[in-house]
Amino acid sequence: MSKKTSSPRMTQRRIAELAQVSQTTVSLVMNGKADSSHIPPETVQRVLAIVADSQYVADPAARRLAGAANRIFGIFTYESAFPSESVDFYTPLLTGIEAAAEHAGHDLLMFTSAPVENGRRHLFHPNNRLRLADGCLLLGREMDADELTRLVQLEFPFVAVGRRETAIPVPYVGADYVSATAALVADALTAGHRDFYYLHLDSTGESVLDRQTGFFRELMDSTARFEARPVSSATLRTAWEEAKVWRPTVLFVEDPEHAERIHRWAAEEGIRVPEDLSMVVLGEHSRPENRDVDFTRLSAPRIELGSRAVQALSRMLGEDAPAEPIQELLACTLEPGTTLAAPNRDGQAAR
Repeated sequence: MSKKTSSPRMTQRRIAELAQVSQTTVSLVMNGKADSSHIPPETVQRVLAIVADSQYVADPAARRLAGAANRIFGIFTYESAFPSESVDFYTPLLTGIEAAAEHAGHDLLMFTSAPVENGRRHLFHPNNRLRLADGCLLLGREMDADELTRLVQLEFPFVAVGRRETAIPVPYVGADYVSATAALVADALTAGHRDFYYLHLDSTGESVLDRQTGFFRELMDSTARFEARPVSSATLRTAWEEAKVWRPTVLFVEDPEHAERIHRWAAEEGIRVPEDLSMVVLGEHSRPENRDVDFTRLSAPRIELGSRAVQALSRMLGEDAPAEPIQELLACTLEPGTTLAAPNRDGQAAR
């Protein structure tokens, strides 16, 4: 039996030999510079035909260094994207990103080589290889403003998912949490509530601060009394006990998981929602099976956020790239749910 010999590895040099052109010509065609180099169309087609037949794939790093587009969008998440506590947050964003990238004919490359340290990744970790991509989408509740500024200064194309407040304006596509939160507060005021308590996440992320802005803005000109405090999963039980002492008629909760736990505790204690205590949630689970209670809530357009972020990045990389950073806020949907009703002054949370 004769030994099977493998075909030689396809290289630009081999393509040049088959096309009967120089290796420089092959490089120019592969890097999209045939027109500017005045290479005849028939030569271009001959080179591309050989490339297609050979399934040759250009080295993405070499193409990027040469200034050519790889048609690759990177995804960088400041927190881990796939642990169970993160999946509900990231899944719809990634769904929108994938669909839009497929439509645009781009591949996606998730940057995971930078380790998560103390719950965070860093863009400029030595392991990170952002330059393999034409541009990058940044995901995370909290982002490093200095890193975003540095990306702008390096002229590396990127779009942050979520509004970002930085010294130098950066491109982002986010949700308008201010208006949505204010609208839910207005609904509670219209229903007759005058005693508001708000449990928000213990974070300085813009999405967290925007919800607080909407909450306080709507109440400042009212006659209602209100209180707000930061909470985490570890401090939630204590916060609930303190809220009951304060005697609100309506409880605003930022995190849907926190709201689920408080709703269970209230039921165990004989506190009816919404008869004794109304509840409004400033977020929602992405998966319907997680919605044990039909809370009155806001719903961020997370699939659309991912899709519009890809579109924004495509515009930045196009020939008609905008001169100013793209900054876009999308409206949230208000879900009426069943947990906001007129206050029952005789049946508040603490009796």
